[in-house]
Amino acid sequence: MATQALYPGTTRTRRRALFGLLDADSWSWAFVKALFWFVLMIFMLGYIPDRAYYFTVNRTIDLGILAWSPVNFCPAGNRTLPCPAPVGAVVPWDISPQELALPAPRTDGAVVQSGTSLLFVGGSDGKSAVDTTFVAKTSGTGNFDKWDPNGPKLPAPRSNAGVIYSGGKIYVVGGLDANGKPTDTVFVLSPDSTSGALGKWQTSDEAKLDLKLPEPRAGASLVAASDGLFLVGGTNGKGPLDTILKSTFDKKTGAPGKWTPQAGKLYTAVTDATAAVNGTFVWVYGGTTADGKPTNLVQRAEYGTGADATNIVRVGIRAGSTNLPAPRTNLDGYAANGNLYAVGGGDGSKPQSTLYWAVPTSTGDLPEWKHVDVSDLPAAGNAGGAPFVLGPNAIIVGGTTADGVQASSIRANIAPEAPFFQLGPVGATVPALKIDGEIGQQLGYLNANTIGIVDFAIFLVIGWAFAHREQIAAWRERRRRERELRARA
Repeated sequence: MATQALYPGTTRTRRRALFGLLDADSWSWAFVKALFWFVLMIFMLGYIPDRAYYFTVNRTIDLGILAWSPVNFCPAGNRTLPCPAPVGAVVPWDISPQELALPAPRTDGAVVQSGTSLLFVGGSDGKSAVDTTFVAKTSGTGNFDKWDPNGPKLPAPRSNAGVIYSGGKIYVVGGLDANGKPTDTVFVLSPDSTSGALGKWQTSDEAKLDLKLPEPRAGASLVAASDGLFLVGGTNGKGPLDTILKSTFDKKTGAPGKWTPQAGKLYTAVTDATAAVNGTFVWVYGGTTADGKPTNLVQRAEYGTGADATNIVRVGIRAGSTNLPAPRTNLDGYAANGNLYAVGGGDGSKPQSTLYWAVPTSTGDLPEWKHVDVSDLPAAGNAGGAPFVLGPNAIIVGGTTADGVQASSIRANIAPEAPFFQLGPVGATVPALKIDGEIGQQLGYLNANTIGIVDFAIFLVIGWAFAHREQIAAWRERRRRERELRARA
């Protein structure tokens, strides 16, 4: 008699999760679920309240990861600049109202700021150096009032001099006299820091300062060091100089000391160049070389170490994109927001209108000089103007254009606004409320706290639901039956 085989029973099928990729009872699936809830908690209890705060106080907020945005909308104030504006770009220039013109045309002068006073010092009327100082008061953000022609006069006419405000005093170093010859003098103005009164100009001898230059010098660039002043390049009347002089401030009195040559010399002697301190380097660009022609050379002066940490020990160059795109001399150059600007200047034939700018790296390299047509000066160009930065604006006063020596000024915003809307594949920038002041900050905290509490309450509800699955399932079943009964009725 045959023996009946035992019934094999039922085979238990293991559940799969994540589209069948993982075992539903495995540690891998448990890890994925835990990671999901962990990220969701950070998102709802951290990221969303954070965005709520900045939505209240900022002009825009970023959502997601905006690595690339093909859709961009910028404020009208940026005008014809590309959107988004390149780093360091300048909004197109405007001519200031005629009421803000100098009392007389000037070129090769300089503007310095002392407190709320702006001083246009010396310069030339197109024929010879003058001794005038025009004074204006700052007004609001990035603006100034009418120039007063009755400022303190220099002890002697000077143009193309190095002028700087440092340590509570204004210094006019070297420059051309009324006969067009370089000088070795230094004039000093000591404004009253309390009353704002400017006082009178003094020679270095009258101020009891040993600041007479070792030799006559004009067309040099005067920049501030951490412990003194650097006088870079220039001409002695015979040709461009490659020396860099330094006056070191006394550690006790703060008075500037005698000019001494630095160990580092310019790689190429230049006059009428622009020098600017940026980071741990002194940049010297453009100017006129010994052959009398403008140059596009960019030179970088480096500090030493130890006892020479504040002294220039070497000056070098680097070919290629580091140099200016075209030769320029007598630039309306300046440094602002960590960028170097080469504005206008002459090419040996006429004033130019181009604006180039470079963004130095932290290691002291200039990857390139950038140029955007809409940021150029008006077509007449400008050389020998007096550039300065006031609030968000770069302003150039006077100078020589294709129409001659000017009394007017031009200005441009050097801080274009970021786009108010951007859209990318996985991120966006959207407009926000921008409520300023203490009120905005407190409302931001309140919004963030409220959203955080609401999100926490949502997690409590979710947690209760997971802990009472049977009750939830029974409730859903009752709801289903009620719908069926209503449908049959």
